[in-house]
Order: sequence, then structure tokens, then C-alpha cells
Amino acid sequence: MSERSDETAAGLARIEGYLISQAALGEARKEGQAFARALTWLGPGEQDEIGDRFAQYHLRLRRDMLAATVARSAELKEEYTRRYVRLRRRVTGLALAAFGLCTAAVVLLCRL
Repeated sequence: MSERSDETAAGLARIEGYLISQAALGEARKEGQAFARALTWLGPGEQDEIGDRFAQYHLRLRRDMLAATVARSAELKEEYTRRYVRLRRRVTGLALAAFGLCTAAVVLLCRL
């Protein structure tokens, strides 16, 4: 890829990240307001505060879940890389063994 393509991809990734974070923020605020409005015995100021706290909790929980997902994906990438390397070695070994057997069979048949 060219440098310009890399810059474009990075810019699009930043925009996508911004849009996702804004959607998450909007969702957290909406959920916080809905939760706080259900507490009818609270005054409007208290409901706003509870809604804001709920939204902060919701965002923190979402951030933690995302961090756990990223960490797990790194673990899986490492594990599957190791498996792939081991499988590649096996297949290469089997291919070499098969090639050796075929070569030996050809040599034996040529001597007959």
C-alpha cells in the first residue's frame, strides 16, 4: 500500500472510532435517562445525576468488556499462530517423507 492509502485508512479508522464512541455515549445516556426516570420518587435534579452516573457506569463497563475482548483476541492470535506453525511443520515433514518414498520407489523400479 502507498503512504497515502495508509493515511486514508488511518483517517477512516479514526472517523469510525469516533462514530462508534458517539453512538455508545448516546446509548449510555439514553439508558441512564430511562433508568433514572423509572425512579419516580426522585426529583428532576436527582434523576439527572442518577442518569449521568448510570451512563458513566455503562460506558466503563463497555470499555472493560472491549478491553477484555481485545486481550482475548491477542491470546487467540498467539495460540493459532503457534498451531499454524506446528501444522505447517507437520505438513512439510509429511510432504518430504512422501517425496522421499516416491523417490525411493522410482529408484527401485528403475533398477528392475
